[in-house]
Amino acid sequence: MKAVIQRVKQASVAINGDLYSKIGHGLLVLLCVEKGDSDSELEWMCKKIPSLRIFEDENEKMNCSLFDVKGEMLVVSQFTLAGNCKKGTRPSFDSAEHPQKAEQMYEEFCKRIEKSGIPVKTGLFGAMMEVSLCNDGPVTIILEKNS
Repeated sequence: MKAVIQRVKQASVAINGDLYSKIGHGLLVLLCVEKGDSDSELEWMCKKIPSLRIFEDENEKMNCSLFDVKGEMLVVSQFTLAGNCKKGTRPSFDSAEHPQKAEQMYEEFCKRIEKSGIPVKTGLFGAMMEVSLCNDGPVTIILEKNS
């Protein structure tokens, strides 16, 4: 499982030019489910991401988590993070999980984050989306947990 996490002042998803969802201060998470990912990787990501201390405290040090700043999370499924570009110039997405299982894990990720008290907005699984953001910092973290 892979995630690209961006600290944002705001982020939104539009589909066919229409606003689908948006958040204010918080995290934009691009989430990729890969073949072999299980509940173990899912649970690790659900605990790790909102607990990352990547928000500034009163001394301008990255010392606060999403919980501390009472931020929101926008989660967008992003199978292209599984792209392997080692051979040739066209990425291979062979390691991406089958869409049906990936969608189930994506939805479970969102449910668990929401149960932890974080307000969650989403994209639409499998749709062509336009993701907009105002990266705060900029702060971007790449997180990976393999089975």
